[in-house]
Amino acid sequence: MPRKILVTSALPYANGSIHLGHLVEYIQTDIWVRFQKMQGNECHYVCADDTHGTPIMLRAEKEGITPEQLIDRVWHEHKADFDGFHVEFDHYGSTNGTETKGYAQDIYRKLKAAGLIEVRSIEQFYDPVKKMFLPDRFIKGECPKCHAKDQYGDNCEACGTTYAPTELINPYSAVSGAQPERRNSDHYFFKLSDPRCQEFLRKWTRSETLQPEAANKMQEWLGAEDENKLSDWDISRDAPYFGFEIPDAPGKYFYVWLDAPVGYMGSFQQLCNAKGIDFDAYWKQGSDAELYHFIGKDILYFHALFWPAMLQHAGFRTPTKLFAHGFLTVNGEKMSKSRGTFITADSYLKQGLNPEYLRYYYAAKLNGTMEDLDLNLEDFVAKVNSDLIGKYINIASRTAGFITKQFNGKLTEMPESAHSAFGQSVIALSNEETDRADINPQSVSKLDASYDDHLINNPQKLLHEFQLASHDLAPLYESRDFAKASRLIMRLADVANKYVNEEKPWELSKVGNEDKLHFTCSMSVNLVRILTIYLKPALPNLAVQVESFLNTPPLQWSDAFQTLPGGHAINPYQHLMTRVDQKQIDAMIEANKETLVPPPSPVRHGEAQQHLPSPLKGEGANVGAIAPIISIDDFSKVDLRVAKIVNAEHVEGAEKLLKLTLDIGEEKPRTVFAGIKSVYDPEKLKGRMTVMVANLAPRKMKFGLSEGMVLAASGEAPGLFILGPDDGAQPGMRIK
Repeated sequence: MPRKILVTSALPYANGSIHLGHLVEYIQTDIWVRFQKMQGNECHYVCADDTHGTPIMLRAEKEGITPEQLIDRVWHEHKADFDGFHVEFDHYGSTNGTETKGYAQDIYRKLKAAGLIEVRSIEQFYDPVKKMFLPDRFIKGECPKCHAKDQYGDNCEACGTTYAPTELINPYSAVSGAQPERRNSDHYFFKLSDPRCQEFLRKWTRSETLQPEAANKMQEWLGAEDENKLSDWDISRDAPYFGFEIPDAPGKYFYVWLDAPVGYMGSFQQLCNAKGIDFDAYWKQGSDAELYHFIGKDILYFHALFWPAMLQHAGFRTPTKLFAHGFLTVNGEKMSKSRGTFITADSYLKQGLNPEYLRYYYAAKLNGTMEDLDLNLEDFVAKVNSDLIGKYINIASRTAGFITKQFNGKLTEMPESAHSAFGQSVIALSNEETDRADINPQSVSKLDASYDDHLINNPQKLLHEFQLASHDLAPLYESRDFAKASRLIMRLADVANKYVNEEKPWELSKVGNEDKLHFTCSMSVNLVRILTIYLKPALPNLAVQVESFLNTPPLQWSDAFQTLPGGHAINPYQHLMTRVDQKQIDAMIEANKETLVPPPSPVRHGEAQQHLPSPLKGEGANVGAIAPIISIDDFSKVDLRVAKIVNAEHVEGAEKLLKLTLDIGEEKPRTVFAGIKSVYDPEKLKGRMTVMVANLAPRKMKFGLSEGMVLAASGEAPGLFILGPDDGAQPGMRIK
């Protein structure tokens, strides 16, 4: 029986453009959804713009438009980007809709009736100029731990410490520059610490709903059975705020993270209204439908704790599974505006690059885990040109013309098709082949050379192996291991090319061996058809072109066990895809480079404008203003030393810290906790040289004693970069 499936991707925030990092998720989801639909399953894919919150309100005010006008404009920009990359939603909505509002209020009322909502008075910062309470990220000041300047109100990017905004030294509003006032306000909390929520979440997070690495992370956050590590969740914000007002609470609004996931429900309700679908059949507790959320690992906390607890205690069903993916790096590093690798979807398309190049490359990298994915632009060019042009397209381009020119465009009869009862294809990649393929993808095609020869000399067996590969590929698509699926498909393409090379249709044409020429080219066209079925989830537009060339209706997964009948007429072959031009990549990088000159810092309350430093210019301009001048005596007090990273490891329970063991020439190495976990793999830091402050007073932290500080560079653009000396520097050398 066909499965009933509802699929969502995380909602993009309506405060910026879609970039290639975002597209990892939407392309991954789209491939999986297209596979499900090719299987004949009833699968609905919905998403929406996430439209509420203070950043939206302030940006609209800055542009002199209403928040509604802003989110409408961004919605059309986002939708155009998704359409450009063939991400096909069944419905793409907005959280600023009546459906989302209705479900958010319904969930809130049910949680309140269950005794899971509590009102508390809390102290927070208030901007007397803007007349608004300030969210943590709109407050800046001096870190109370390391005393770094201009740090955000929730954590220090210099030392990784987390704190309350009220702990900042000399805080100021990032909106107006005013010194904020402390004021009390009633806030509404979802009681996540309630024993009912704790008990439910312990069971739910262990129910194989999460990937193993995600489930382990949840257990860290939940703590031991006798612990209660979860804090209650503040779900309210004070006016002025762009969002939905909380029922019976004038001037109080739902925090954006409450109604954002409810947007999944609101968007699906809009689809139900349009298509006559039964909403309850997918969202009511006890539903036999499947619900899948594709998300980035950075929002796992919200989706694996808050969201299921809200649903469970409001009478709705919880997700069948959460599929979390890693971050995107470009050329092995975080995306960078200064290097031109913070690439927007729009800029990619404007360079004339085929969106299916990127779809295929991502598919070839995604394996269903939370590992980060690297877009190596040199490898991108080589892989697309080798796999898609040199292998897949090459088969049709070398054989289809003979069908048109010499056989009036009609195919000859093929051997009897294989049947699913035959079992699975023996051409599938073994574990050994997969490992070797990871080292050298070109070696895959040579692993079974003798078996390839057997297939080439036995066309019926060759056809059967291609057909039976569907049994190997289906579970790979289902488990989102698109990388292994891509390798297997290209393994098949290699065999098909060997078949063409062995039969040499161009020579058969010259010697007049019509029957063999007709059979060879018809077989090649049928192999292309099967490969197209297997690639269609990743390359939907190219598949449409092939379907037109083959003169067939849209291909479904089960069509792999059918061949085009003898006498079937195909259309003249036209080139399906061009090679990637390195010049297009270079132009895209150049187009995305920016001279990052930030706006002047806001004048702090009581300061004169002339006392503020001028903004910097040039490629490093995103670092902010220069600090006040110091004397050489002040500088000489800081003892900077070359340090060798002897060991680096994760810190259990710490979201941002790595534990570094540093050798600076002393008898005993030092321990330093550094807030660089989000950027660096500890294994890759071992043995590396860096620079540390050696005479900083040791600081007792929750996880141990930190005996110094490593130096790193950062700015407004993404990226955090630890400093390192030139070759030849030795541990303990003084930085002068």
